[in-house]
Amino acid sequence: MIKDQIHTILSHAVKIAGYSAHNLTLETPTNPDFGDYTSSIAMQLAKELKKDPFDVAGEIAQIIPITYPLGSVRIVRPGFINISIATETLLSEVEDIIEKKDKFGKSTIHKNKKVIVEYSSPNIAKPFTVGHLRSTIIGDAVANLLEATGHTVFRDNHIGDWGTQFGKQIYAIQKWGDLDTIEKSESPVKELVALYVKFHEEAETNPVIEDEARAIFKKLEDGDQTIRALWQQCIDWSWKEFDRIYTKLGVKFTENNGRGYGESFFEDKMKSIIAELKEKKLLKESKGAQMVFFPEDKLPPFMILKQDGATLYSTRDLATDKFRLTDPQYASERHPELVSGSLNDVTIINEVGAEQSLYFKQLYETEELLGWITEGQRLHIKHGLYRFKDMKMSTRKGNTIWLEDVLNEAFNKAHVFTTITEKQSDEASLQEQDKMEELQKRVDRKITADEVWEIAMGALKWNDLKRSSHLDIVFDWEEILNMHGNSGPYIQYTYVRCQSVLAKDSQINELENMTLEKPELSLLRLLAKYPEVVMSAAVNHAPHYVCTYLFELAQSYNLFYQKYPILKAEEPSKSLRILITQATAQVVKNGLALLGIKVVEKM
Repeated sequence: MIKDQIHTILSHAVKIAGYSAHNLTLETPTNPDFGDYTSSIAMQLAKELKKDPFDVAGEIAQIIPITYPLGSVRIVRPGFINISIATETLLSEVEDIIEKKDKFGKSTIHKNKKVIVEYSSPNIAKPFTVGHLRSTIIGDAVANLLEATGHTVFRDNHIGDWGTQFGKQIYAIQKWGDLDTIEKSESPVKELVALYVKFHEEAETNPVIEDEARAIFKKLEDGDQTIRALWQQCIDWSWKEFDRIYTKLGVKFTENNGRGYGESFFEDKMKSIIAELKEKKLLKESKGAQMVFFPEDKLPPFMILKQDGATLYSTRDLATDKFRLTDPQYASERHPELVSGSLNDVTIINEVGAEQSLYFKQLYETEELLGWITEGQRLHIKHGLYRFKDMKMSTRKGNTIWLEDVLNEAFNKAHVFTTITEKQSDEASLQEQDKMEELQKRVDRKITADEVWEIAMGALKWNDLKRSSHLDIVFDWEEILNMHGNSGPYIQYTYVRCQSVLAKDSQINELENMTLEKPELSLLRLLAKYPEVVMSAAVNHAPHYVCTYLFELAQSYNLFYQKYPILKAEEPSKSLRILITQATAQVVKNGLALLGIKVVEKM
């Protein structure tokens, strides 16, 4: 990346000047007139050495060679070093976009690293709610970003197919359900949810059934054939819906034949975990339950086994991570701290709601006490919740919104949106072309159902990913399906606009003896920074960085399109503007792909 090259050049100059470059950083000035990058290293050094920062900046600046990729170096009081990229470098970078196409912005800098990204993780016997949307699309985008920077990424879906809730579900099926009715239903899982809600309603007046449900789950763990058959039926019904939803969202997983390793996969792997905890004297009894107590009570005790000996999420999650840390498929370079060489150095990421922060702190701390992981090897990417204005969504209370309903409504709204957009486009173009020619254009521009769907998904995903994932979202139908302003369809439309220009003329001649307009230079600078944005988004697990960048790029290009002629411009400006249009289309396509959003050819 250009930024890395400039950092290296500036760092070398600092050292030649006799100073330390340890704290050297490059920032992007808010005012582009100050250059592409600025550094305050001179002011930091001057403060430590009690010198004039402007003098220190001058010493460093005079050493910096004005060669590729630099265009100029200026010092500004009190001691900023401002660096501009050469126009020739920017043109070369934009030409690189055209040459590399889908590969532009990707790197192999982390090619020796492996990472498991666990996301989505719905529960069996429960339909996807709108709340599942966040983990699914944020986790998918994070996995895409990590792949784009060279990681080997394993996409895991830790399906909730085990636990006490199945005791409740099976109790409800046996007490109030009818298997034939559920089987014949258009949505068997919603039938199961209705039974699950009924269980909790009954439990409020008859809490004894909670104990009966726990007893049923114990039977499930002990291998009772009748209970196991009902459990398996719940899984089969659920996956019919899961597959349908994942196909609509365009989300895939790599582990366990694309289904991910559910909690039940680790059923036979928990005994060894309990034995290891006991062997390392980490497990203690408290009121009949088995707990991990942390040094100096830094965290609340972590329950591993219930009073009746039944396992919990914690037991299964420990077994899950031990599998990940010992299975050969996840092995890469070893951390030097793991002298035994028996554990993988794979990074494990859980994309899970922020409300589980304490739980994951307890889980990671337990794994550190066990000696399984090193610092930074376990990460919890937190997302906020979808909430109603006055309450939290809850399946057990029956107050939630099904994700499939949201997807269908998004499609309906996108269909209306594209119809309006097409009509407006027709009316505008009628001012320029005769009616017969425009009629043919309408036929050619017919938008398919698949394109409408991609516009709908663009709106839905962008609305979530454009903000920092830790923030809660108040559910609002208008906001969640927004198709105007800072929205997915606006970015997709920018791509369509670019393609419309290029369909008429995409010939680029030699770019010689030209003077760039300020907006052209700004677009070149913005396009050149795309790889830097991708890297930053990947390192910080922050898809919203890409959204912010793409929105700025789309705005800049669309304003330029409205103000300056492209195909009617004189050479060499015409070729430059076609080049910028090609590069903008490619970067928009690449950036949206990282977010799990596809471009469309018509809107």
